[in-house]
Amino acid sequence: MHEVHRVLKVHEVIRVHEVRRVLGVLVLVLTCVTPALAAQGRRLPPAGSPGADAGVSPAEIQRMLDGYMLIQAQDVLQLTDEQFPRFLSRVRTWQETRRRTQGERQRMLQELRRMTSGRGDVVDENAVKDRLKALDDLETRASGEIQQHRGAIDQVLNPTQQARFRIFEETMEQRKIELLMRARQGRGRQNQPQAAEEPKN
Repeated sequence: MHEVHRVLKVHEVIRVHEVRRVLGVLVLVLTCVTPALAAQGRRLPPAGSPGADAGVSPAEIQRMLDGYMLIQAQDVLQLTDEQFPRFLSRVRTWQETRRRTQGERQRMLQELRRMTSGRGDVVDENAVKDRLKALDDLETRASGEIQQHRGAIDQVLNPTQQARFRIFEETMEQRKIELLMRARQGRGRQNQPQAAEEPKN
């Protein structure tokens, strides 16, 4: 049994290092961590470093923040070595479920937008009604699944750690909004036409 636990722990450490290697390239996330985390001694790259204003999709930002949460969780929540592997496994399942259902919801909303955006065209009300029903069903199912996975995470944590996890999650949501705004601004600057250079005499 001890050997099994040792192998599982090694496996989780390898997965963490894989995430760490990917995030090392994505300095966008590391430039936007909270001052509270920075005050705990984590060194941050300077503002304006390469990639800080890169345009990325919302899905990419969510994956980066999910990876960052996995890396920082042990310190932020003060997890024990015994808790950490179980926490990682359950949080990863929770994150994957959330990303999957968010993607499905966005696809349904885009479909509804296409179905209702025509000006002067006759809208198929029955088709729209069916898609709305499907969207409602998805949101109900997704809420139940996410809540179930969150409950599984709480089973690993004590009450203090559960509170820290809620705060950490809210911090990541705030950072996601900030990153999305910066990404849009970055794309806006890239799409602006550059002024022609004056000929040199």
